[in-house]
Amino acid sequence: MDFVNTVDARVGTWGPDLLRNYDDLLAWAERVEVITPTERNELIALAVDNRLLATKALERAKVLRESLYAILRAEALQTNVPPDEVNTVQKAVVESLRKRALCEANGLFFWGWTNDGSLEAVWVRVALSAASFLAGRHLRRSVRECPGPNCGWLFLDTSKAGRRRWCSDESCGSRSRVRRFRARV
Repeated sequence: MDFVNTVDARVGTWGPDLLRNYDDLLAWAERVEVITPTERNELIALAVDNRLLATKALERAKVLRESLYAILRAEALQTNVPPDEVNTVQKAVVESLRKRALCEANGLFFWGWTNDGSLEAVWVRVALSAASFLAGRHLRRSVRECPGPNCGWLFLDTSKAGRRRWCSDESCGSRSRVRRFRARV
């Protein structure tokens, strides 16, 4: 969900986009542990010498983000999933599987990533993680869309009763309660 919510508002006024450049993408990816600090530093150094490829990688990440948003929003609204968006995600997943590697450390095996120095490291990892999330629909709660004005963030309803309404009680939920209170006064 964090990835699709890198656009601050989607209902009403769109934006701002929090992924303005490749460095923003890397900062986000490190913060949510898609990449390690070491990988971030390596990708920053690689991007300095390959700005055009870094820009293309950012654009591919944004295309994936928008397709994921459309798919997850369809789930939240209980509407049909747009086939073109599914196709976009499917293509990204196929590419990400090519970057997957069986790794070993101290006799233990685990899934890792090839270290091919690709500037596309972030979006290929997000694609595979998102595919697992989508495929595990029967194991998780529903995705919801925040009804807050100028919001539209998507979130996973993990509340005990399964009736969570706001992306954040501290922001959209609080503003809604203040508006209702002021309307009564």
